[in-house]
Amino acid sequence: MPGSQSAGPVDIELRLLMEAIYLQYSHDFRDYAPASFKRRVMHAIAQFGLTSVSSLQDRILRDPQMFARLLQYLTVPVSEMFRDPGYFLALRQQVMPVLRTYPSIKIWIAGCSTGEEVFSIAILLREEQLLERSIIYATDINPNSLDKARAGIFPLDNVRQYTANYQKAGGTSSFSDYYTAAYGGALFDKTLCETVTFADHSLSTDSVFAETQFISCRNVMIYFNRALQDRALGLFAESLSHRGFLGLGSKESIDFSAHAKSFEPLVKAERIFRKAGA
Repeated sequence: MPGSQSAGPVDIELRLLMEAIYLQYSHDFRDYAPASFKRRVMHAIAQFGLTSVSSLQDRILRDPQMFARLLQYLTVPVSEMFRDPGYFLALRQQVMPVLRTYPSIKIWIAGCSTGEEVFSIAILLREEQLLERSIIYATDINPNSLDKARAGIFPLDNVRQYTANYQKAGGTSSFSDYYTAAYGGALFDKTLCETVTFADHSLSTDSVFAETQFISCRNVMIYFNRALQDRALGLFAESLSHRGFLGLGSKESIDFSAHAKSFEPLVKAERIFRKAGA
């Protein structure tokens, strides 16, 4: 939402909403892509039965539970296990053999949403005999999504698609070995997450917290403007160890980033990069 004289009343209200959220709750959406933010806010307003952005702002400033509900709309989790199977096949073939050379491995899954990618990577690591010496940091700004990820329960209706993705990703076992039907869904093996730390972390405001060998941040930066994309890529470059790996989403690029020279393509078609050498 440009701060120009041509900005309409709704755009101004949206900008004020971003500031209110930041000041009250320390969640920073000010550098999110304006069209995406606007679309999600307007959808939330309709679902809440409100009449304007200003009325939404008034509610969230006075009611933290209302903000928690809004956060579900602002960080809509859209994911599936082994999404874009070619990405996971490339990890298996190109990245895992290098990670195997490390005595211990630290992995950061940034914007982990409800945990589908966390379990996918954990399964991949187990099949490559790397899970026991890996530490996985799974971070997101949405506490409800993190709770769902910790629970490891996913809709049974989705399992058929997960299974097909897993097979295309080079899975070496039977996907059904990793879950049991429970609680009206598919409960995934808890031992997959014994080395996972789920934590609140914002790419907008927080800093690097660990040195890592591999970072996967997929379909998150498409919601950021250029400045926030650069901030996130700067964090990743800082976090990655020498010649560490970065995986992005299928529609994401580093080509025009201020940090483009910090990375070099490893499997360009699957958006897998490697931290550039000295």
